[in-house]
Amino acid sequence: MAAEILSRARCFGGEQRVLRHRSAETGTEMRFAAYLPPQALDGATVPVVWFLAGLTCTEENFTVKAGAQRVAAELGLLLVAPDTSPRGEGVPDDPEKAYDFGLGAGFYVDATAQPWATHYRMRSYIERELPALVGAELPADLEQQGIMGHSMGGHGALTIALRNPGRYAAVSAFAPICSPLRCPWGEKALSGYLGPDRAAWREYDATALIEDGARVPDILVDQGTADGFLEAQLKPELLEAACGKAGIPLTLRRQEGYDHSYFFIASLVEDHLRWHAARLART
Repeated sequence: MAAEILSRARCFGGEQRVLRHRSAETGTEMRFAAYLPPQALDGATVPVVWFLAGLTCTEENFTVKAGAQRVAAELGLLLVAPDTSPRGEGVPDDPEKAYDFGLGAGFYVDATAQPWATHYRMRSYIERELPALVGAELPADLEQQGIMGHSMGGHGALTIALRNPGRYAAVSAFAPICSPLRCPWGEKALSGYLGPDRAAWREYDATALIEDGARVPDILVDQGTADGFLEAQLKPELLEAACGKAGIPLTLRRQEGYDHSYFFIASLVEDHLRWHAARLART
């Protein structure tokens, strides 16, 4: 179904849009944000960088808080920020209204357990449906794609890139959940969405995917040392060990004093966009 433009605003010579469409994968209306750089408004087809947000977020968080548009305008990058879960009437939520499961916490999986399986199909939505829509309706060059994300979205970016070798010229993450198999957030989400068979969880765990043979050319990760979730939930040392054993070049930057917030992302998003642009230029 065609996307409806809900809002548009001029920004650094380009245009920031928020769009809505009916998703066949989730069976709901879905919203996403798209920044079209000046080059796209002038008629060029431009590379796409996807940003996957974290727990409790929508398409708005990155769009409003990260300050990415200025650099995207300079580099000629189309930025797409999807929502983090299906929403709407009939979409189940955590019975206890917890922030880390259900609405705003889709974990970029295709759920197989009930009652989640009908609507919680964020993997297929991000990997197949939304790219097809963006490619059809926006001036996006799907032969040149990068993907990045934050926290739960960092987990999403890493696992999607690892499962789709060759699709993304670059992958990066801010404070990603590096091993959902081995942290409370991940164990709750994967058991809830997929059931108790931990073997089925491995395709949604970056370290497990690497251990099982998945590869990407290189990875950039920034992690704040003052992040309150660092030790219990994020565990970048597990990704570091897996990449080291597999021979995947990992640039893991431990940023002194930074926390888990969008102030952290806003401080470093320019580095990530330039990382992506440099790799997209090679494709």
